Amino acid sequence: MAENSSDTSGSVHRRCLAHSSGVGASKWIRLNVGGTYFLTTRQTLCRDPKSFLYRLSQADPELDSDKDDTGAYLIDRDPAYFGPVLNYLRHGKLVLNRDLAEEGVLEEAEFYNITSLIKLIKDKIRERDCKTSQVCESPLVAPVKHVYRVLQCQEEELTQMVSTMSDGWKFEQLVSIGSSYNYGNEDQAEFLCVVSKELHNQSYGTNSEPSEKAKILQERGSRM
Repeated sequence: MAENSSDTSGSVHRRCLAHSSGVGASKWIRLNVGGTYFLTTRQTLCRDPKSFLYRLSQADPELDSDKDDTGAYLIDRDPAYFGPVLNYLRHGKLVLNRDLAEEGVLEEAEFYNITSLIKLIKDKIRERDCKTSQVCESPLVAPVKHVYRVLQCQEEELTQMVSTMSDGWKFEQLVSIGSSYNYGNEDQAEFLCVVSKELHNQSYGTNSEPSEKAKILQERGSRM
């Protein structure tokens, strides 16, 4: 019968403790990572039984690992990025200084084959890139477009048109185009009125039929 994850973790922990309590074995392990020394416990390095560091702590005969003159294991990796990896094994949290890139720690996590840390960093990188590039838009947020219309009206209609403007329409610009005709001795000035409205994507369930006031504006615009 297969062991569950808790049983497997417990057996790995017991094997690690048994190894450290053996004759001549120490619970402390000294690492020389790229010329920088790290001191940690055998138990910390045993957190992930599939990792390189677990095999190192168990003195795996198939693992070709050298030691320096002080007895520290030699690891030819960047010590700046090894620190967050070791701390993750100590307390289970990923803590990064501002000058360290997630990609650098990911390279180390993949080298040491710490699967849970690999997944955690990839999630953080995906979240960071999502915020930076703003590609993760909520599916409920519709893009906004602006619709512009040009309405032609006489001076006497201008006040009425502006006062009845609603339904999201906003006044943008008024352009005088002179007088085209007159009644009696008074010229009737004509204007072009530019209005705009924000138009949301209609696929999100909003009503696509224009209101009565919008239809009036559209009819006036069709006189051009």
